Amino acid sequence: MKALVLEQQDGQTLASVKGVTSEQLPEGNVTVDINWSSINYKDALAITGKGKIIRNFPMVPGIDFAGTVHSSDDPRFSPGQNVILTGWGVGETHWGGLAERARVNADWLVPMPEGLDQRKAMIIGTAGLTAMLCVMALEEGGVLPESGEVLVTGASGGVGSTAVALLHKLGYQVSAVSGRLHNAEYLLSLGAKYVLERESFSEAAKPLEKQRWAGAVDVAGGDLLAKVIAQMNYNGTVAACGLAGGYQLPTTVMPFILRNVRLQGVDSVMISTERRIEAWKRLAELLPENFYQLATSEITLKDVPATAENLLSGKVTGRVLVSIA
Repeated sequence: MKALVLEQQDGQTLASVKGVTSEQLPEGNVTVDINWSSINYKDALAITGKGKIIRNFPMVPGIDFAGTVHSSDDPRFSPGQNVILTGWGVGETHWGGLAERARVNADWLVPMPEGLDQRKAMIIGTAGLTAMLCVMALEEGGVLPESGEVLVTGASGGVGSTAVALLHKLGYQVSAVSGRLHNAEYLLSLGAKYVLERESFSEAAKPLEKQRWAGAVDVAGGDLLAKVIAQMNYNGTVAACGLAGGYQLPTTVMPFILRNVRLQGVDSVMISTERRIEAWKRLAELLPENFYQLATSEITLKDVPATAENLLSGKVTGRVLVSIA
């Protein structure tokens, strides 16, 4: 079977499509024939070696995949069943989805929800699952469509694009922040009401600024997140899920103790199966058909290394779907 294999040589990460055997697959109780995968920011860091994501080589990257069960030793899954996998360290510590076949732990799999197929599931992927979890965090924080404007940072990327589409579908007024204003038409077509330039958030945040946002989905971290927190409305909630702009947070306690602001971290890697199933069900129900056309570029396995470089350079909009079969 074909797989994208990462190897290390003289401290450099080398990525190439190679033939591997089923005997080389890691341990697991379910084997899946993969038809679709995707790549996101974390995958790109791993594939290019620009992030210390992979510690054991050789490794097959790809933190998510959709496919058909080939064989199963677990009664929850049977041959021919359509399944999704995201997270759980797959593609980092366990061979992942950028291959024709994977062997994994049954606990990591989610049955395909009604209304989705394998291709659509990977257009959504880890990024879309994370976006849905962020939206759920806003809802659980009491942010309603009538509460006021909701901000989405990094809106041109996979998480941001999906968050814009989901929030619009749920009736929220969405302002999208992007460093690539040439994507404004794309973001408006997904449902953003306003598109804001990232530069307008570049000044260092004051402890408190004018209240602007009822809620926010942030993929940036760093100075941008600090600015957003300072601008939150009273009782506002920020769902933070990324660090594209830095892992530090130069803020104060002022927004939290004077405006009752909530900062909710969102992780999609280790969340429970029950939470995953709930999120996938809502994704299947909420995302409009045009999302799957607007938010996707499709590549093959051999295109992955070059696309990973482009993704880290900010040259990729929306989701990158990888055709495996």
